[in-house]
Amino acid sequence: MKQEKVFFPSGTLNLEGRLALLPRPGAGAGVVLCHPHPLYGGSMDNNVVYAISKALAEKGIASFCFNFRGVGRSEGVHDGGQGEIDDTLAAIDCLAGHSEIDSGRVGLAGYSFGGAIALSAGMQSGRIKAVAAVSPQEIPDLDFAAWPRLVLCGADDTLIPASFILQQKEKITGPDGAGAVEVIKGADHFWHGDEKVLAGRIASFFEQHLLTQGS
Repeated sequence: MKQEKVFFPSGTLNLEGRLALLPRPGAGAGVVLCHPHPLYGGSMDNNVVYAISKALAEKGIASFCFNFRGVGRSEGVHDGGQGEIDDTLAAIDCLAGHSEIDSGRVGLAGYSFGGAIALSAGMQSGRIKAVAAVSPQEIPDLDFAAWPRLVLCGADDTLIPASFILQQKEKITGPDGAGAVEVIKGADHFWHGDEKVLAGRIASFFEQHLLTQGS
C-alpha cells in the first residue's frame, strides 16, 4: 500500500487528506473515511479510522481519510455539521477524480460525528455506492437513500447507546430493506481493543458492495 498526502479544495478552503492506494492494474474501488468530532480531538489519525483503512487495504480497496475544516492542516473553523458535509462531498469528488480510482465504485464511511456526516453526505452525493457508519451520533432521514448501508454500534457504548441506534432500526433499514444494524458485544464508544472486529466487518461490507461481480 502506498500513501499520498493530498490537499484539496472545499469551497474556498484547502483541506488535507491521506490517500492509501494499492498496486494494481487499472482503477479500483475506494472509500472516503470521516473522522469523529473535531472539538473533542477527532482527526484522520483516529484509531477507528486507521483500523478501517488498514482492513480495506487487506480487501484490495483504497481509502481516503481527511481532516475536516479547522483540524490539523485543514483551513477554516468547525462549522457544526453543514460545512463538514460540504468537506465530505469535496473529498468524495477528490477521490472519485483520482486516476487510480473507479468513480463508479466509491463508498463512504464515518465514525461518531463522522458517521452522522457520512450518512448525511451520502444523501447529497450522486457518486456513492454504499455507506457505513460506526456509532453515529444521529441518524438523518434516509427515506430516499438509494444505497446499501450498515450501522455498527457497541453494546457497552454509554455515549451513543446501542438502544438509541436500535430505536431507529426501521429508519436505517428503510422500506427497501437496504440497511442493516449490528451491535458488537463488549465494545464501547471508543472501540479500544475492538478495532479489528469493527474494521473487518466494515471492510467485508464494502467488499460485498464495491467489489462483488455485478455490484
